[in-house]
Amino acid sequence: MSITRFGLMLKLFQMFTFIQTLKNSSFRLFYQSLAIFLVLGLVSCGSNEEPGKLNLPAFRIGANVTKIADIKPADNTENTVYIQGKVEKIAPLVKQKAYLIADATGKIWVVTNQGNLQVGQDVVFKGKIKYKSIPLAGQEYGEVYLEEE
Repeated sequence: MSITRFGLMLKLFQMFTFIQTLKNSSFRLFYQSLAIFLVLGLVSCGSNEEPGKLNLPAFRIGANVTKIADIKPADNTENTVYIQGKVEKIAPLVKQKAYLIADATGKIWVVTNQGNLQVGQDVVFKGKIKYKSIPLAGQEYGEVYLEEE
């Protein structure tokens, strides 16, 4: 009788280890399948041009930032741009402030309602390009500036 009990216990132990192995492999298979589906989902949402191809240029940081030197007054149209730079000067206005923003290519004044910026702080602004004409003694002293949106 003791041999049969030992054999029964051995069979139960083998079944238990088989079930545990099956559970572990099932969970592993589940997580691997989930990871594959997530990656495939990300790849399929990448571009409308070619299915299955990632649109990597859309992931570039700073791709929409305009260099300050490239900002020119356009024939009375107000173009919206993003600029990035450091605050160099602050000029208080009535209910607004003007900040002189500089990047590696140049400087531009930005008029905004923000009043908490400090000299030396890195900033990014979205705004419309404006031009203020200042004729004085037959000469034009106007300047391009940015009005934050």
